[in-house]
Amino acid sequence: MVEQTQTFLDGALINKSHLFLGENDPFWKVRMHIFLEYVDRGVCDAILNGSFLPTINVNDVQEPKPFSQWNVGKNKMAQFDVRARNIISSTLTLNQFYKTSMCKRAQEMWEVLRVTHEGTYDIERARKNSLIREYDMFWMQQGENIYDVQQRFTHIVNHLSSLGKTFDIDELNIKIMKSLNRTWQPKVMAIMKSKNLATMSMTTLFGELRKHKLELGRLNEEEDQGRKNNLAFKSEVFNSKSPKEDDDSNNENMNLMIKKFTKFMKGNGKEKFKNSKKENQGSSSNFICYKCEEVGHVKATA
Repeated sequence: MVEQTQTFLDGALINKSHLFLGENDPFWKVRMHIFLEYVDRGVCDAILNGSFLPTINVNDVQEPKPFSQWNVGKNKMAQFDVRARNIISSTLTLNQFYKTSMCKRAQEMWEVLRVTHEGTYDIERARKNSLIREYDMFWMQQGENIYDVQQRFTHIVNHLSSLGKTFDIDELNIKIMKSLNRTWQPKVMAIMKSKNLATMSMTTLFGELRKHKLELGRLNEEEDQGRKNNLAFKSEVFNSKSPKEDDDSNNENMNLMIKKFTKFMKGNGKEKFKNSKKENQGSSSNFICYKCEEVGHVKATA
């Protein structure tokens, strides 16, 4: 994974170059390019394309021109290399400075630092292939928010850019949207239908996704608040009932039960009682003799 450690001690001072501790070389190179162009584009050109040294033709051979014969324009162009070496040296710690102290040109100093911290072109190519694989396998991880996704993806793309790998705008946008999990798919489909991915910058796309996330958060808060208010209202209604209302409710329930029982007795219960009585009257086996107290006969009294 791409390193994201902070290794620059001078913050964002616009008039001072950033101290290089030997880590996060791609980030330092980008910031140095910006700073060198801010100082003078000629300074940056001296690093990228080599220094300017006035020459003179002596017997069809180009030899360095004596400094006393330099004009103002030539002197200024030659000074670009000196200024570039001074700026690079001021950004290095003691250990890093010793690696470039023998260099006579700014371009040479820059190349020494590049090979030292990025390795040879074979190592650079291996790093590039590793980053490309990380880009291809990029996916929104569990528990990540859209801010984390933007930071990880931007670091990978920027490092690949520093190694010479470039992407089309629509390619980056499609890669971002395909890397999001299922919960983002409605928003992804809406963006793909309504936006031109070939002209929308990566920053704008992430801005749209962050805005959508904030809107979802606002709606969820409103729904939670609505549920809380509903529960509070029900609780208030329940607690506001007086004891008298409870007694009245209990009395109504009791009266209803009495009415149902009375109706039952008037119907099936009473009819069953009559039938049972007739059966008992019609059978002599149900009578008990008062004399011997046995069932089945009757002893008349005297």
